Amino acid sequence: MRHTISVLVENKFGVLSRISGLFSGRGYNIESLSVNNTMEPEFSIMTIVTTGDDAVIEQIIKQLRKLVNVLKVRDVSQMEHIEREMHLVKVKANQETRSEIFNIISTFRGKTIDITNNSLVVEITGVSDKVSAFLKVLEPYGIIEVVRTGSIAIARGSKSTTDFK
Repeated sequence: MRHTISVLVENKFGVLSRISGLFSGRGYNIESLSVNNTMEPEFSIMTIVTTGDDAVIEQIIKQLRKLVNVLKVRDVSQMEHIEREMHLVKVKANQETRSEIFNIISTFRGKTIDITNNSLVVEITGVSDKVSAFLKVLEPYGIIEVVRTGSIAIARGSKSTTDFK
């Protein structure tokens, strides 16, 4: 089963390496990883997407909590949350296909961020299924390149994902 784990850490060198080392050393896979500062620059929030049954996820969380510089670990999948990822998609677009592609972009609420004579770069944000559907619809036009962020997640309502204050 897919799980999204939020990890609040001290913003110090080596923390990312220790966390990724924990996963690789125990044979766990990280499907997606996103890291950035919080509103407090001395802290960072990591969003890690991984898979495993409940026992594996419980073990991962326990091991993460033991690491130095880790302040809080939460399986966000277990709470009401909002999860998104962003893709930048470069697609072939000539004069004949451009209007069709613009309609697709509009339908998926994407944003065109670059246009050349023979291509477009589109920003698309959403849940993984939406982005996958968008890519599938664009395939016949010729996708040149796709880059993407990892998933990010936040708790719904007034409850904090991290509870560090």
